Amino acid sequence: MKFIYLASQSPRRRQLLEQLGVAYELLLPDADEDAESLEAVLSNEAPKAYVQRVTQRKLDAALQRLKRRGLPAAPVLCSDTTVALGRQILGKPEDAADARRMLNALSGQSHRVLTAVAVGTARKRVQALSQSQVRFANLTPTQIRHYVDSGEPMGKAGAYAVQGRAAGFIAHMSGSYSGIMGLPMFETSQLLREMGFRL
Repeated sequence: MKFIYLASQSPRRRQLLEQLGVAYELLLPDADEDAESLEAVLSNEAPKAYVQRVTQRKLDAALQRLKRRGLPAAPVLCSDTTVALGRQILGKPEDAADARRMLNALSGQSHRVLTAVAVGTARKRVQALSQSQVRFANLTPTQIRHYVDSGEPMGKAGAYAVQGRAAGFIAHMSGSYSGIMGLPMFETSQLLREMGFRL
């Protein structure tokens, strides 16, 4: 197998696949696809169930896209990351005020970062889940305001990027650094091998 399709707009996921030495082609949604609606949270949904369900829905949509476009067959990789404060799911902030709200909630607290990865073809699919713990230091209103003003929290689950300026807020972490970034490399490597990919 020579390459996979990456159905993600995340530059961090591209970077992590390149680090693994995996050749990929992007398989991004068409303009008329409502990709954001796939990430809607169901009422009372637990973070673990949510992130796994969304990843499977992303994979369903990507496999349909592949078939519709008549592209050469190859496994498709999808991933989704969510930040969970207890049972509360912190997705991507809607605006600067929402980002400030999330960062205030995370200040001085421990939270989980869950990243689900799925790799599939029309005949077979495999999935893994990475769970990490992150503890933020106490953040001042000024720190939060400056961070939100930088624009970095936008488009990021939990309103922060571990590989960016927010690294300065993290007092402790355990688990998978690449999983917190958005693609756990250990689990991804295992799934790709399971699908017959040589790494």
